[in-house]
Amino acid sequence: MGIAYAATEGGGHGEEHSIGETILHHVQDSHEFDLWPLGHLPLPEIHLFGIDFSITKHLVMMWIASVLLVAVFRLAFRRQAAVPSGIANMLEALVVYLRDEVILPNTGEAGRRYLPFLLTTFFFILFCNLLGLIPYGATATGNITVTAALALIALTMIQLSGIKEHGLKHHLQNLVPHGLPVWLLPIMLPVEILGQFTKPFALCVRLYANMTAGHIVILSFISMIFIFESFLISPVAVGFALFINLLEVFIAFLQAYIFTLLTSLFMGMSIHPQH
Repeated sequence: MGIAYAATEGGGHGEEHSIGETILHHVQDSHEFDLWPLGHLPLPEIHLFGIDFSITKHLVMMWIASVLLVAVFRLAFRRQAAVPSGIANMLEALVVYLRDEVILPNTGEAGRRYLPFLLTTFFFILFCNLLGLIPYGATATGNITVTAALALIALTMIQLSGIKEHGLKHHLQNLVPHGLPVWLLPIMLPVEILGQFTKPFALCVRLYANMTAGHIVILSFISMIFIFESFLISPVAVGFALFINLLEVFIAFLQAYIFTLLTSLFMGMSIHPQH
């Protein structure tokens, strides 16, 4: 990514920009929205007691995703019907599929009380993923701090589901396989505790990496036009970028599905420990 291209600004001289820096600028969080060709919309920076509470682009996208999530479901189901139609039918099909084929098979009947959490997780991640594919949008789930927060919530629910089912004492006892020789406890106990954190850590990194990689690939294909400094390469570059962009729609659904699937699986393991 050491190749640079010239971008002429104003009426004057060319200014060199690293293509790598340009790509990272588009996938990283920032304190402003790029509204080309209108310019940049700055976002307020807030610092209280030495802590940064600034409103960033990815935070705004999460707010938008949350508002859209509530609005879409309220509008879709504002009228109760025996046989829903349109978007309500599609949403109900998704909810029923996740409930009957993903969540309950992993958690059992005890998992019914966690359906609101798991379904909200799926649709929130899905909306964040899809918003990153529209013009001027940004993928909040391409931010490691966002996926880490989602993983931390998942970790909390995994532990709470086990405590709710077995009580705190027995839940902690379930961390270590029954019948384990006493001399193995100093080895297995730290391993099992570490395993409780590595599971949500894997969720965090997987979602972040997949959502970031797709955007980097798309921008890399577009950058080929500037690297070769020829519009002859544009049909190939734009064609591949369009294909990856369409693939990103599928990946948006897939990553939301995988995050929900694995979270429900880990919750099921906490509710029904293997002895």
